[in-house]
Amino acid sequence: MNHREATAADIPVIQAIAHAAWPVAYTGIISPAQIAYMLDRMYGTPALQEQFGPKRHRFLIAEQDGAPVGFAGFEHRYAPGRSRLHKLYVLPAMKGTGVGHALLEAVLSEALKAGDTAVELNVNKQNPAKDFYTRHGFTIERDEVLDIGGGFVMDDHVMVRRSGP
Repeated sequence: MNHREATAADIPVIQAIAHAAWPVAYTGIISPAQIAYMLDRMYGTPALQEQFGPKRHRFLIAEQDGAPVGFAGFEHRYAPGRSRLHKLYVLPAMKGTGVGHALLEAVLSEALKAGDTAVELNVNKQNPAKDFYTRHGFTIERDEVLDIGGGFVMDDHVMVRRSGP
């Protein structure tokens, strides 16, 4: 498995992986209507263009045999000394193959290179991915409920992994 830095030209790749992964990851956790709403809000072309542009998010694309199989989206200096992992998804068929682990390790490495000593993320309280993050050294810092519009909320743990000095 290799990874590469994504560009705005990879927006369709990111969208395809998100649209394949989200229904599998979130069915039974949030409603199909909320899945559709959040995919549009977070992965619509204008939203991703803003993330690549003014928001200055970085994306890594994981590839196996030249085909994209996952991605991570993150932002350095989200808060003092902290990078923020906004997105990490792999194709459902690639779960458990180490792709997510490799992407997470790459993000952690990039955060350190940027001078950040911690990485934070939000994960739905019911999402089994919280166990993945716990296994990788993240701890729950706080809980938050965010109104995301459309009559929907995100009911999340904020998890943090500290590293470096």
